[in-house]
Amino acid sequence: MKYVTTIEGCEYMVEIIDDHRVGVDGVTYQVDFMPVGDQPVYSLLVDGKSFDARVYPEEDNWQVVFRGARFTATVEDEREKRLRAALGGRVAEHEEFHLKAPMPGMIVSIPVIDGQAIQKGEVLVVLESMKMQNELRSPRAGKVTRLRVKAGDRVEQKETMLSVV
Repeated sequence: MKYVTTIEGCEYMVEIIDDHRVGVDGVTYQVDFMPVGDQPVYSLLVDGKSFDARVYPEEDNWQVVFRGARFTATVEDEREKRLRAALGGRVAEHEEFHLKAPMPGMIVSIPVIDGQAIQKGEVLVVLESMKMQNELRSPRAGKVTRLRVKAGDRVEQKETMLSVV
């Protein structure tokens, strides 16, 4: 599994290879990560060196106290980050929105129909890619128009699947 971790404005690509190996920006480390008791303290062995950290989960990020310094870390699944980027961030309420495939895949289902009124956050398309099903949601309320795909169709990255007006 790959994650994009942001700490102090710097992004790191973190890949969980297996129970004892982690890749950070392409460099593989031997690790052992364990909680210490019932406290938010974790013991971390990296390439034979021991470290302790306090980890406090918050709603949108993690607070990590490491070597006497506090860091705020956000961790996003690589797929989720791509999906959000494909939606282009905020969408103006008066503009037409074109839902484009964030990655190549197969349409599993389309729980909306052409002309249907929808609410912000409503699932428009379920796309399967790399054996994972991704729910693509509407960034705003509106009406579905120009439905260009159907269940079972294969789509390429950036292919427009439908529009919302």
